[in-house]
Amino acid sequence: MDHAENLKRGEKGAWISIFAYLLLSIIKLVIAYIGDSEALRADGLNNSTDVIASIAVLVGLKISRKPPDKDHHYGHYRAETVASLFAAFVMMFVGIHVIYDTFKNLAENNTTQPEMLTAWTAFGSAIVMFFVYRYNLALASRINSSSLYAAAQDNRSDALVSIGAFVGIIGAQFGVFWLDPLAGLIVGIIICKTAWDIFKDATHTLTDGFDENQLAKIESSIAKVQEVRKVEDVKGRIHGNQAFVDITILVDPKLNVKESHAITEKIEHLLARKHNITYAHIHIEPYKPK
Repeated sequence: MDHAENLKRGEKGAWISIFAYLLLSIIKLVIAYIGDSEALRADGLNNSTDVIASIAVLVGLKISRKPPDKDHHYGHYRAETVASLFAAFVMMFVGIHVIYDTFKNLAENNTTQPEMLTAWTAFGSAIVMFFVYRYNLALASRINSSSLYAAAQDNRSDALVSIGAFVGIIGAQFGVFWLDPLAGLIVGIIICKTAWDIFKDATHTLTDGFDENQLAKIESSIAKVQEVRKVEDVKGRIHGNQAFVDITILVDPKLNVKESHAITEKIEHLLARKHNITYAHIHIEPYKPK
């Protein structure tokens, strides 16, 4: 299956997240207002930001599917990463807002006992988000999508956030009223932490960061090719869900062009089969024994 088709499949996961978050955010905010729960309100606001983040992922996946053109010779794969970066900024803004509101309510001693309906709403939401998380995680693994993987991690954190809200509301039922706003504070911190993780991964990719352990594995695989005398250099960068590598190898200087080209094809097949890398620029130089 080609990369464009994989990206199209990834859009299905983004759509599922959008519908789930939209529905849950509306339900939570309405019931939080009726049942007077700060934790559930924070959880609902968290889901509202996730709607924006999921839309950004969807747009990024759609743009990434566009073929190369005269202005983008390597395609539009990085649109997926830019979308993740945008989502991180939105999530951070809302997370800080939730933390500020919680501190304000605690300082003003605005603590009340929320209705039990809010607790069961939070618990039901956690179950829904867990199933969405499992679906998107499996899909991200199949299509090797960094943005969908980030979305799946966000789904998991949202399930945990809802569990935290449930615990806080239950605690408030036993007279520990500050537990509900405390759960709201924890929700805000989790939102900011998730936003920071997505931001860090996106900026690492956009600045051509690449996993050193992965590079070492690639170099080790190439070094085992019989015709390669030495692996001089291996560099890598990420474009959306694609890894691009630049490799310099040293071979027998007596080989002709046809024989040298056969070595590059052998390495390309190896990279695709063993490391799922289909974009490799291989530079051949003559080996000079010392």
